[in-house]
Amino acid sequence: MTPSPHRADFPGVNGWHYLDTAATAQKPQAVIDAMTRAMGGDYATVHRGVYKRSADMTVAFETARARVATFIGAASENEIVFVRGATEGINLVAHTHPPRPGRDRVLLSQLEHHSNIVPWQLAGYKIDVCPLTEDGRIDLEAAEAMVSEQHAFVSFAHVSNVLGSVLGVKRAAQAAHRVGAKLLLDGCQAAPRMRLNMAELGCDFYVLSGHKLYGPTGVGVLWGRQELLDAMPPWQGGGAMIDRVSFESTTYAPAPQRFEAGTPMITEVIALHAAIDYVDAIGIEAIHAHETVLVRQTRDALRAINSVNLFGPENAAGIVSFAMEGVHPHDIGTILDEENVAIRAGHHCAQPLMAYLGVEATARASFGIYNDESDVEALVSGLKRVSRIFG
Repeated sequence: MTPSPHRADFPGVNGWHYLDTAATAQKPQAVIDAMTRAMGGDYATVHRGVYKRSADMTVAFETARARVATFIGAASENEIVFVRGATEGINLVAHTHPPRPGRDRVLLSQLEHHSNIVPWQLAGYKIDVCPLTEDGRIDLEAAEAMVSEQHAFVSFAHVSNVLGSVLGVKRAAQAAHRVGAKLLLDGCQAAPRMRLNMAELGCDFYVLSGHKLYGPTGVGVLWGRQELLDAMPPWQGGGAMIDRVSFESTTYAPAPQRFEAGTPMITEVIALHAAIDYVDAIGIEAIHAHETVLVRQTRDALRAINSVNLFGPENAAGIVSFAMEGVHPHDIGTILDEENVAIRAGHHCAQPLMAYLGVEATARASFGIYNDESDVEALVSGLKRVSRIFG
């Protein structure tokens, strides 16, 4: 057994089999240190102060924006909007593009996270739902047949947070653009394990969350094509997003500042920069390859347990969801916790998908760069104990 060479970088996983990275990734010491410095000796506000420390922090903040742009293959840092997370990014897009007569529908898929369902409902969109293929992928043939000129948006998960299935993005983009719809991608599970290039993907908007990318909570990214951001109205009002304010009228800053009302998440953005540097130093391809091996080992081992039912494709990206006959996933999670193994048990913020699968909930093991074969072995050993307890 070869232990992960990166495990020691993560103080949060010492002595623990952490298999819940799809919910939130543990943080390497480099990220913790960066955030501590930003909150301590380096701390000052950004974009406002004329004193040196504020100017230095502003440079660091905007350098982080440029770093994100490079990481995801954006054309410019001006296409990067800092938000609190992917959820806020989707809400921002949905509410700045209200439905209008003849363009009042959005095409989603059966596997979407609630954060890619509820914002569209709140914005007033009528939702159409694309089915899945037998192995749990978004059925793009069905999507091509369903999408019409009534759809303002197609909004899909790049990687499913439950099934680990990967979207054929280029085909999805072609289907959307053929009828004049825009494509938004939920990249929360893709960004930590797949090389991104916005031009190659062909989407119009892309969202991701920092805490799933080994960074802190409270910060995410909305990427949008520059011409689309420039045409969008503000979503929230306050300081920083303005040009001039009077009681009679207000003019607004250009994108992306137009969408960043109030004091931003300064320390979180600095720490996100450190997380991206950490991931890039290892190599996103190496991370994906490492997780692919663990997924294969896990699926093979669980398939040997007769009472276990696996969900999703064989080549799932970093995620293995399963159920055990006669045992509620919460009981699985509780017993595994006694074995020092942490998994997710529940509906994973994807209740429509659970209904589609015919289950109330699933158990989910999800991997990160700090995991290794010892975690797979601990999971399998714990599940065998579950099987013994429940007969």
